[in-house]
Order: sequence, then C-alpha cells, then structure tokens
Amino acid sequence: MVVLLTAQRLCGQTLAPRAYVITPVGSNAVTLSSTVYHGEVLFDDAVPITGASGNIGLISPTYYRALNFFGRSANIVVGVPFATAAFQGLVVNQELRTRRMGVGDGAVRFSVNVKGGPAMKVPQFMKWKQKRLLGISIVVQFPSGQYDSTRLINIGNNRWAFKPELGYSERRGNWVLDAYGAVWFFTRNREFFSHNSFFPGERQQTQEPIGVIETHLSYDVKPRLWISADGNFWEGGKTSLNGAQNPTTLQRNSRIGATAAVPISKHQSLKFSYAKGAIIRFGGNYQAIGIAWQYGWISGFPK
Repeated sequence: MVVLLTAQRLCGQTLAPRAYVITPVGSNAVTLSSTVYHGEVLFDDAVPITGASGNIGLISPTYYRALNFFGRSANIVVGVPFATAAFQGLVVNQELRTRRMGVGDGAVRFSVNVKGGPAMKVPQFMKWKQKRLLGISIVVQFPSGQYDSTRLINIGNNRWAFKPELGYSERRGNWVLDAYGAVWFFTRNREFFSHNSFFPGERQQTQEPIGVIETHLSYDVKPRLWISADGNFWEGGKTSLNGAQNPTTLQRNSRIGATAAVPISKHQSLKFSYAKGAIIRFGGNYQAIGIAWQYGWISGFPK
C-alpha cells in the first residue's frame, strides 16, 4: 500500500512558463533551484491508510546551452537533483514514518523551435520580435537516483522515462501565452520491492503513460522582469505488478500556480514560484514553494 507514495510523485507537479521562448545562439545559463513540496497523500477508499502526508525537498543544479540546429533555434538542458523526503501516515491506526535522502533521477531536455524561431546570433536577435513560436522537445529521465529494491520508498525510480512534448508560445505586446501538450512514457522497473523478507523473489512494476497539458499567461513588467499565472492537468499512470494492474492508481489531477522572474544584475536573476493542487483525486496533493538563482552569459560576447 505504501508503494502508492512512490510512483512518479512529481511528474505532473511541475509548471514551467516560457519553456519555448528562444535565446541567442551561444547563450549559457547555470541555475540552482530549491523547491519544497508539502501536503497530504490521497489514497483509494479501500486502502486502510489515513492522514498520510509528505515533505519533499529538491535542490536542482542545471546547465542550459542554446544551439543552432539546422538553422533553427534549439537548446539543451541537463541536471541531476538532490532530494530529501519524509512521509508519515496511519496504517490500520498505527503511525508509520520514513525518511530518505540522496541523489535523484537526472534528466536531459532537448528542444527545437520548428516555426517562428530561427537560430540567431546576438546582433540579429536584438532586432527580432517574437510573434508565434512552435517547438518540440524531448525529456529523457535516467535512473541515477538512489534505489534499494528491498525498500518500498526510494528517491530514484529504477527506470527510464521519456516525455515528448509540443509547445506553443505567442506574444502580444507585453503578454506571452504558452501552451504545451506532452506524454510521459516509462520503462519497466525490474526490481520493485523485491529480495526481502516479504517478497524473496523478484517483482516487476510497469506504469501506463501519463498525458499532460500545461498553460501559462505571463506579463513583462520590464525587460527580464515578468510574472506568470500557471496551470496544468494530467491523466493516466495506472501501475501493474507482475502484470496485475491496480486500477485505483489512475491519476486525474491538476495544479495551479504563479511564477515571478526578477533580474538582480546583468548576468544574474531570481525566480520565485508557488503552486498547489486544484483537483487532486489520487496521489500527492502538494503545495510547492520554489526559488531559483540563475547566472547567464553568451559565449564570445563581451561581458
């Protein structure tokens, strides 16, 4: 039963405004973000777990690089998070607690604008004005996270995950509208809660795809200072153990939030974010508070 806490807790929880807005070729950015998730965990009524809650802290360093991909604007982002997590709840009126700490599953994202976003050096970019952008991206999440098959709850998922996405961005004056559609696909976890006193053999877990739609409406207060209203909805993700599906693990949830980006120097900026569950029928109903520091520069461009 406790396993329901672990299956892709955060795959539908993130909100990322302006993910397809382009930058000049040669742009670089190092970002260090810290996010805290806190809230209750919702189970099916048939599961005798009540009062379940979780706290998850993520520290995520990432590196961003803008590229020229066959004449189109493109970029790649890579990062590996560090996570701490604590869960508690009543199982048949007995209070149980557990804590985990370690490196999480890393991810690489490659994105390219297929319409409205040609690859540009700084001089051309300074004269360019965004209208409509259409982009595609792929996220590959790799199993670098801490994992022990004898435990129910782990930092890592012991599997690969892939998220192809189609993104749209349109600017009207100081307003920017973003809309994304994506699907998460997961490989098999071949050692799920196995090789222990409960299950001495090997158990395999699979998870169905999760569809995600995401929208953002942001406003430029002044250059590099903007605020955004964010929302998403995701559905799917039923899990199976050794081929036996658990239909109660279906996720059909949505979140809303807000983001603000604030420049603090020519090369540095801060980003603040808040999000909470709007409709959470199953899984983690977390409130999330985040802050990110970013340092950016353009290769070959005078500082």
